[in-house]
Amino acid sequence: MKTPLAGDAAGFASLGLADSLVSAVAALGYEEPTPIQREAIPVLLSGSDMLGQAATGTGKTAAFALPLLDRLLRDLKTNRGRARALVLVPTRELAMQVAEALHKYAKGSNLNVVPVYGGAPMDHQIRALRRGAEVIVGTPGRVLDHLRRKTLDLSTVEVLVLDEADEMLDMGFAEDIDLIVAETPETRQTALFAATLAPRIAAIAGRHLKTPKRVTIAKEKLGAGKMPLVRQVAYIVGRGQKMTALGRILDFEGPKSAIVFCRTRIEVDELTDTLNAHGYGAQALHGGMVQKQRDRVMQLFRSEQADILVATDVAARGLDIDHVSHVINFDLPTAPEVYVHRIGRTGRIGREGMAITLANPREHRFLKFVQALTKQKIEILNLPTEADLKKRRLEATKETLREQLAEGGLDEVREIVESLVQDFDILDVAAAAVKMIHDAFDKSTGEGEVDESRDEARRSGRDSGRDERGPRDSRAPRPRQSGAMMLLRLSVGKEESIRPADLVGAIAGEAKISSSAIGAIKIHDDYSLVEVPADLSDKIIAALRTTKIRGHKVTIQAKPA
Repeated sequence: MKTPLAGDAAGFASLGLADSLVSAVAALGYEEPTPIQREAIPVLLSGSDMLGQAATGTGKTAAFALPLLDRLLRDLKTNRGRARALVLVPTRELAMQVAEALHKYAKGSNLNVVPVYGGAPMDHQIRALRRGAEVIVGTPGRVLDHLRRKTLDLSTVEVLVLDEADEMLDMGFAEDIDLIVAETPETRQTALFAATLAPRIAAIAGRHLKTPKRVTIAKEKLGAGKMPLVRQVAYIVGRGQKMTALGRILDFEGPKSAIVFCRTRIEVDELTDTLNAHGYGAQALHGGMVQKQRDRVMQLFRSEQADILVATDVAARGLDIDHVSHVINFDLPTAPEVYVHRIGRTGRIGREGMAITLANPREHRFLKFVQALTKQKIEILNLPTEADLKKRRLEATKETLREQLAEGGLDEVREIVESLVQDFDILDVAAAAVKMIHDAFDKSTGEGEVDESRDEARRSGRDSGRDERGPRDSRAPRPRQSGAMMLLRLSVGKEESIRPADLVGAIAGEAKISSSAIGAIKIHDDYSLVEVPADLSDKIIAALRTTKIRGHKVTIQAKPA
């Protein structure tokens, strides 16, 4: 079956949006409108006020952002610098998220979007507003502060959006909203979104909306038997330990084919690079990729030339792949409903699947919401230990022996066994053979000295846009280092174009250790942080002090992780 292209005639183009916006959402990887987008965009494009009911995670940001931009971009040149749209949201996090989405959709248009929210320096926001902004995204308290300071003029606003209005009312912003709306023209178009249309929402809509059209997107009901055959587990880990935890889980599970979900495209790129540097066949999929790149990645994943697909929710929308064995939430999604859609990508066609979530202690409540929605238990597990990995590798060896025994063709080696049993117990002979096979597995999957030629070939393959290795043998998980870790701070970072692969290559190659021993890597603008085994840290520091990374000498600081 042909996968629909992002923004094709049956998708966003059919809603009446300008071609530039259709192209923008296509480039971001949107394959088709969500229900709230399909219903709300034509209403808002018509100029009507709208009262929308839709839960978080349903795509409502694009539902109001795209028609808002469609209106503003048509005559941007003649109306530059004036505040023409205001989006009110309850929290600073949502303000940043909405502003980022507007930037993405309007990329290349020179439209100015300024977020204003509490907890950020007022003088920075004042300077941004004075430079001119066509769209303001803000929290009620901070918007009101700017109005009182006369640093914000809403007299030219054409579009007003009240997003998550029910939450703003819960936070006590009802009076602030009334005061802010009073500063906007009566001729404006107003859209109000809420998860529920309770009487208090109807009251605020009655005060500020003119004969609004109502759009309601019913919450998806999950009937019995609708959930896929998915075992759901979670590991509670600190943010800084996620990469180490992910590596341990991948080694233990040995997934045949996994999708790892991240929240942002930057995290997708960084995690993909780190996974490849540690020997996993990973490919990135996010909204910053053009369709040609997306098609190539999907072909690699569908043909099982890549073990792991690292993706954002937006980019993974519409994926239809039957052979996914594991879905891993490296970052939690924005809403429980999004979680359900994520894990629905495994356990297809009667197959069993596994959904694994990495959550920090504060996110435990979210897991309870998911359990209430799915009516299924999420097991909270401890990370696999080195003993667990060893046991799993022995099981892999046992399975390989079973396959060989079933295959037959043992006549040539039977003579060797017959001669050995004259001097040794037959169980000892068998145990020695199993040990040799098991040790061979360990060597073939990365234990011991690093294979520099193999690592160099892997880096070259990734630089050309393709990992030339075949998929890792899922029957033989890679061992990894356990025990105390040391955190190294290296004096090179993004400003020197450093990537995780550069750090892994330098440490493994110069210190002559396995790349699998290296833990989490975080690259900042002017420095990088790398976790390494404490018992190897002196050896690694000594090696790095005598080498250069991308032509730069490095200084190193160390402290316990």
